[in-house]
Amino acid sequence: MPVSLLQRRPDSGLGNIRSSPSAPSRNIDWVLMVAQGALCILGLAVIYSASHSKVPTGQNTPYGYFFVTRQEVFLIAAVLAMILVMSMDYDWWKDRSRFLYGVTIMMLVLVILLGAVSGGANLSFDLGPLNLQPAEFCKFTVLLTVAAYLGDDRSDELPYHRFIIGLMLVGAPAALIIIQPDLGSASVLITMAMGIMLVAGAKLRYMLMITVLSIATVGAAVVTKLVKQYQLLRFTAFFHQDSNDPKLRDFVYQGKHAIQALATGGLTGKGWLQGPITNAQHDIPVQWADFPFSAVGEQFGLIGCGVVVGLYALMLLRIWRIAHLSRDLLGTYICVGVFTMLLWQVFQNVAMTIGIMPITGLPLPFISYGGSGVVTFFAMLGLVQNVHMRRYR
Repeated sequence: MPVSLLQRRPDSGLGNIRSSPSAPSRNIDWVLMVAQGALCILGLAVIYSASHSKVPTGQNTPYGYFFVTRQEVFLIAAVLAMILVMSMDYDWWKDRSRFLYGVTIMMLVLVILLGAVSGGANLSFDLGPLNLQPAEFCKFTVLLTVAAYLGDDRSDELPYHRFIIGLMLVGAPAALIIIQPDLGSASVLITMAMGIMLVAGAKLRYMLMITVLSIATVGAAVVTKLVKQYQLLRFTAFFHQDSNDPKLRDFVYQGKHAIQALATGGLTGKGWLQGPITNAQHDIPVQWADFPFSAVGEQFGLIGCGVVVGLYALMLLRIWRIAHLSRDLLGTYICVGVFTMLLWQVFQNVAMTIGIMPITGLPLPFISYGGSGVVTFFAMLGLVQNVHMRRYR
């Protein structure tokens, strides 16, 4: 007897839909994923264009494919990290947040004692071909720990004692990062904490407390000379961008040429690999890591910059949407933390490129060269996807 179409069970071939609509694998936010991938592809083009013609100090041969090839390897590692994070329910990660937090604190202490010194700062472990930056991975673990702690509270207003403990959870790693010193990464953690606590119901005076304590901590670091001279010169150069002081020359030079590259791109840019500043041998030092937005502006113009900013805006909108769809407060706080960190890093990098913020060295997410940074942001986007995939109970 023939079986009606409505009674037929789906077969196991192409188009099989036997899995439930609530199955995690069927609830990936592909819009967010595509925007993220587009920024990474653009980042590879920018890294190659900004580095291939540069000549390392003491050598005669340009970098060529060196940085872009390494970035491709970093991206493969980042995708694997993202898949790993997405494969486990974020409650599973919550249960291990304290352990991960403890490992992070230990790594931050060790990098101060044993880390490789670069530019006067102990920022990373030198592992031969790779440099491991604990401050980058700290963003993932501190986000998870703070969200897990505050997510256990069900009140509409964040109690003072929970605010203080949450502040301590962020303050300990932030203080260790300032000691390295890395003010940029510390600012990302503090901004993330403020975003989560604001959504959790913290009062305005609590936010003012975070601001005052952050300023006091940085002030104490300056007085005790934990903050290096070159970092103070960055702020001095920001307020004296036309200075001829030899001490400020490198910082003023870097900022001026970044603005010039961005401003001369016009509407459509000069074309990929056709930028006189970006593709010159010696113009913007480490442009592929610190000032990639200037390379976008010179080569792809205002339209290219608009596309980049638009992709970031799309990502932020999707993350905010997922925060609203979350099944619980933990998921909401995770999304808010990622939203805040992404927004702050994009703003800081673009703003220092156009000269309205001091140079901090914060990378432009998914575009700047760097392994630790790209793996961390992929892992954090994996948490966001995790929340979206498991929004149904």
